[in-house]
Amino acid sequence: MITGLIPTDAGEILFDGKPLRDIKFGYVFQNYREALFPWLRAFDNIAYPLKMMKVPPAERQARTERLVAHLGIKLDLNLYPYQMSGGQQQLVSIMRALIVEPEILFLDEPFSALDYEMTLFMREQLQQIFMKTKTTTLLVSHDLEEAVQLANRVLLLTRRPTRVADSVEIDLPWPRRTESVIDTRFVELKSHCLAVFQREIVH
Repeated sequence: MITGLIPTDAGEILFDGKPLRDIKFGYVFQNYREALFPWLRAFDNIAYPLKMMKVPPAERQARTERLVAHLGIKLDLNLYPYQMSGGQQQLVSIMRALIVEPEILFLDEPFSALDYEMTLFMREQLQQIFMKTKTTTLLVSHDLEEAVQLANRVLLLTRRPTRVADSVEIDLPWPRRTESVIDTRFVELKSHCLAVFQREIVH
């Protein structure tokens, strides 16, 4: 509903007091393999939203180069998606979502199709992107550890009819490295979230 893909039955969703139709947002899909255009190189995949916005070619080139340089991502943008790893493809998807300078970035289980090693790498990459862009980000995840590591606030949702079971502030310092998951405070927060889930299952 927040992305506008599903209509609301009632009420209104506002961001910073503004209706969603006035908000510019980027969307990163779960299935990175189907999200990119296989006939376009990585650079052109990233720049594609600007092409749809009728931005002139020279400006598209400049804005894409500026974004890649700002994020400091080391990636050969002349490669086609099939020549890249899953994590690299998902990085391209994230940069494509950021190229329009969105007010909100939506991430729909962006790492669920990646292996564990690549998932850990992507968590750190996403943190770097967030710390540099400061873009408000909404991450949907079934991975509790991932949610606690990446979020400032975790909303725990129940089964249908869905409601918010708890809203947990995550007061861990940034960046949150892989070793952060064994930190005492991290374990406390994760245990609290797990207890909420267990309570909901019982009831």
